[in-house]
Amino acid sequence: MLSLPLCVFPEELKVVEDVVQKLQNSYEKTKDLKADFIQEANIKSIKKTETEEGKVFFKNPGNMLWEYTKPKGKKLVINSQMAWLYLADEKVAYKQKSESIFQSKFLINFFAGTGKLQNDFIIKYAEPKAYDKDGNYLLVLTPREKTAACNSVKMTIDKRKFYILQINFDDVLGNSTMLKFTNISINTGISQKIFQFRPPSGVQIFEML
Repeated sequence: MLSLPLCVFPEELKVVEDVVQKLQNSYEKTKDLKADFIQEANIKSIKKTETEEGKVFFKNPGNMLWEYTKPKGKKLVINSQMAWLYLADEKVAYKQKSESIFQSKFLINFFAGTGKLQNDFIIKYAEPKAYDKDGNYLLVLTPREKTAACNSVKMTIDKRKFYILQINFDDVLGNSTMLKFTNISINTGISQKIFQFRPPSGVQIFEML
């Protein structure tokens, strides 16, 4: 009689939809979230990797602030009306209506508490390993509608609280972006005021379509 090791068929891998649903539920139940992040962008055409870090804040529905502190200060602020990208060193700010951001960015929708991952992606476990060294889940997401900006997405999901610990994007040109989240805090009562942005005096403003 053939004997197989138990680890070949771990119970958690029977239904990937269970993990996805718990992930979805955790973000839908989250009123606000803050975390430290590291972002690495690999630009294939010039063989360059840019690393930035800072803090991110979410408040549902539809509010987020990405506050970059290294190597340069910049802010991405999104609320229900407007999205701002402020580059402090260059003294410029770009503004755009939030509705155009939410219509084109399904992952922003998810973080903002309004998107459904299973509506936008085909989701499977990563291969050959569905876990990282700490037992967190590894998922691969393929967009149901292909876009130039998102060819595939990989996620590392906390095995207990079902929050995203790391996310990797690849576009059709071979560029990739990695976001790693640490020191995640949930429902701490983040003020709505931090999602309002007023450009400092002397800043040149460009309005995007």
